[in-house]
Amino acid sequence: MYRWRGGRLEVFLAHPGGPCFARKDEGHWTVPKGEIEPGEELLQAAIREFTEEVGIQPKGPFLELGSIRQKGGKIVHAWAFAGDWDERQPIRSNHFEMEWPPHSGKRLTFPEVDRARFFSLAEASGAIKGTQVALLQRLAELLRADHG
Repeated sequence: MYRWRGGRLEVFLAHPGGPCFARKDEGHWTVPKGEIEPGEELLQAAIREFTEEVGIQPKGPFLELGSIRQKGGKIVHAWAFAGDWDERQPIRSNHFEMEWPPHSGKRLTFPEVDRARFFSLAEASGAIKGTQVALLQRLAELLRADHG
């Protein structure tokens, strides 16, 4: 999701939830993303995952940003759309369960995304996972082409 504020492009990023990311910030933010269900179209999966992870329903038109390969090998297909969100409102994220602390036998539930916010492009480039910077660059190029 992106928006224009004061003539400046801002992008919406999510911070992964759970204890493994609780103290990690720079270089750990991400575009909301997730797994593709069997038989699901890529764009429909992106819309569903965005909604599940942050509780915002994306509305097109959608700009295709292509795909990138993350360090772990996961391929991320991305689209962008113009939208806004009142940052005073909490996000509504789905949850996952994991053993925590490790080897304790205790299973706890955590939000998949613990926070989200808009960043300027410069801020986002430092906050986002390094392999996803290309998605921000593609968005900026597409919007420059569309808006002169």
